[in-house]
Amino acid sequence: MIETLNAILPYITGLWTLPWILIGFIVTLLLSRIFGESNVDKVMKKIGLLLLYIFVPLLLFRIFLDVDFGENELLFSVFCFVTLGLMYVLAYLFAKLNANKMNLKGATKRHFIKTVLANQGRSSAFIGGAMLAISEWQIPAAIYMSIGAIFLFAIIPYILSHAHKRDRTSKDHALPWYLILFPWYLLAFAATSVIFHGTTGIYLEDFGDAGIVFKFFTAITIPAALYYVGAGIHPHDLKLNEMKKLFSLKHKRRDHWPWVRNIFFLTTIVTPLLTALFFSIFLVMDFIPKEWFAVLVINSILPITSTNMFLIPYGIDKKVTALSVTWTTIVCVPIVVLLITIFRTCPI
Repeated sequence: MIETLNAILPYITGLWTLPWILIGFIVTLLLSRIFGESNVDKVMKKIGLLLLYIFVPLLLFRIFLDVDFGENELLFSVFCFVTLGLMYVLAYLFAKLNANKMNLKGATKRHFIKTVLANQGRSSAFIGGAMLAISEWQIPAAIYMSIGAIFLFAIIPYILSHAHKRDRTSKDHALPWYLILFPWYLLAFAATSVIFHGTTGIYLEDFGDAGIVFKFFTAITIPAALYYVGAGIHPHDLKLNEMKKLFSLKHKRRDHWPWVRNIFFLTTIVTPLLTALFFSIFLVMDFIPKEWFAVLVINSILPITSTNMFLIPYGIDKKVTALSVTWTTIVCVPIVVLLITIFRTCPI
């Protein structure tokens, strides 16, 4: 059995995990034809929570068990926190600038700004999780994912809940308890692993065959997460007339597409380009290793996370968010796959 697991492991790690996006898309398409799209979507949502609460935390536990968490890891944690903070500051400034350009006023302006700010949050747990399959990137990718979860489910909801209180109603409610809990739950696994390894000096390989079984179980997380991403891309979203609306400069005064275009431009062009430019300088000056550069740049162009839909009660636009999630996923997933392949196979 152990020999079989060792033989399979190379095919569920590294670049071999990327085709699972396409597999998820095709299989879900076939299942939707048989059982209905709504039924399949309900099942996939439950699978998503299973991945978030069981597989992803255990994967982080396994990764941090094999690292001596020291000065470099602490420094990268600071890098991540500052980078994510600046990304949201950029989103806020971008939203204010474009709200003025579109001549938005009062509650509509605040509604737009909150929607843009919230949708700077990226899918670091699922699509970004592909980087965890690359051994050189595992630690920085895991750190980024953990801190990203704090911003997504703790800091940004807190900001939104206290921003423009006059726009809120008695019907507003907080995030579901399981999303409020998630970042701290995730950090608990990472911290427990770091403390356990730091105090005992034990690595995963010290557990022998049990360690191999555990490694195989957690390695399933990456292809499963990428399958989940592929399953979330629906063919009916790939309409030519919708693409024309996204990229057209013409729009109706009350159309939601100008908002979507602004968010799309921010998340797929402005943020990635500024991030790549800023950290390219750090890389050339040898201030950061190439692994940090790869993780930071790829994370900057991840598609918008679908969990932003849970932030709607805090005053963000539902239709705009749904379209932004859909189209950034369609556009950014191929770019992420390409960047992972380039950064993994070519020296930076």
